[in-house]
Amino acid sequence: MVTEAWDGKIFSGGFVAGGAGTSPVLAPATGETIASVGQADTADLDRAVRAAAAAQPAWAALPYTERAAVMTRAAALLGDEPERLTRWLVPESGSGQGKAGFEAMLVTSELQAGAALAAQPYGQLLRSMKPRMSIGRYAPVGVVGVISPFNFPAILSMRSVVPALALGNAVVLKPDPRTSVSGGLALAALLAEAGLPEGLLHVLPAGADVGAALVAHPDVPCISFTGSTAAGRRIGETAGGLLKKVHLELGGNNALLVLPDADIDAAASAGAWGSFLHQGQICMTTGRHLVPRDRLEEYAAKLAQAADRISVGDPTDPANALGPIVDQGQLEKVHALVGSTVEAGARLRAGGTHEGLFYRPTVLTDVPLDSPAWREEIFGPVAPVTGYDTVEEAIDIVNSSEYGLSVSILTADPFAALQLADRIKAGAVHVNDQTVDDEAVAPFGGTKASGAGGHFGSSVNLDTFCDVQWVTIQSDIQRYPF
Repeated sequence: MVTEAWDGKIFSGGFVAGGAGTSPVLAPATGETIASVGQADTADLDRAVRAAAAAQPAWAALPYTERAAVMTRAAALLGDEPERLTRWLVPESGSGQGKAGFEAMLVTSELQAGAALAAQPYGQLLRSMKPRMSIGRYAPVGVVGVISPFNFPAILSMRSVVPALALGNAVVLKPDPRTSVSGGLALAALLAEAGLPEGLLHVLPAGADVGAALVAHPDVPCISFTGSTAAGRRIGETAGGLLKKVHLELGGNNALLVLPDADIDAAASAGAWGSFLHQGQICMTTGRHLVPRDRLEEYAAKLAQAADRISVGDPTDPANALGPIVDQGQLEKVHALVGSTVEAGARLRAGGTHEGLFYRPTVLTDVPLDSPAWREEIFGPVAPVTGYDTVEEAIDIVNSSEYGLSVSILTADPFAALQLADRIKAGAVHVNDQTVDDEAVAPFGGTKASGAGGHFGSSVNLDTFCDVQWVTIQSDIQRYPF
């Protein structure tokens, strides 16, 4: 575990201090070096797994109240001082200050839910044809490997780390190398201050080689990965061959369906938030807007007006709602998708330009269904809009994507939308809200290419981070014919 404090210039400790030297942490908005972080190698990984495996049994054997107390203290510390995270989230991940504050709140909520999870029933009495007690109970898997992304680095780490720890596991966490502090080291420091015993959480800032070694490590029976579908497929192939428990939370190309009776002003507001929040760098970002053809122009005009009003710039300035794209490679991908979609026949209604890594919120209308921006996950502040003639057609378009993460339905008749939800192939359906939503107490996960292997949230974490053990108890030894 990381136990050393940092001053904003140097931050290293525990297993990350030696192996592969150090690496600067860069602020994408300015290019400034804001920290220096020790880099882990595979030898560090081996040491971390051994230490985690050694510390885990005693942690699991503690009364649940002691595990819950650590989570409660951590929640109180962060709730009282969200700057523990926001001061890193803003420069390191390019978060706007509102988004950073919201993310810190989500982490606090996750810690509170973790305290409650530790106290939940962890089994059930089963019927048996024999005169005995028959019990099905959840037991922690042991060591959980967590690999988390850059976009919401704190919450997308902690929604695996917290329930895994609360249920009695130890954790080895490899955050994205672009967000090693806000996605790992600052979180470990928070939990250490809250009283988490040494050896139970190890943060390994590193590249893909250490992530691959974590997935393949023989003493890590459970992997929780949040990231791209392409990377998730590779992890699934490796973990499947090793018969590991694996949870994959992957990409999305999420649809916002505006029904004919919807309030267009409200719909455009929801659509703008869903597509542009955090520069569109969210797995649940609204990537497809479906609007009745006879209301398309009205919706597109209001969405473009909203896009043009949004301030984009250095997120350390509270006046800027949006910050930078995470790096040059991602910016070039976003810009190429916009350009190729315009070439395919779409109309550019707003944005489509950038200064450095700051990409303007972009609205594309009349987007062909076979164009790149409609078919692919963009991961940038781009709102592709197309029209439909019938609701039946719209549902078919929603379900035509290879992804199935989150869908929004906007309407004046929410109960009719609930009936439509039965026909939508997605892990979440939000009636009269946009597609970006997550709560620690709710199950969260995708279908199709958006995920596999379980869900986050609430009691479903028992299935994700535990094994089920069947136990029977009889008063006397059973006698048999031989």
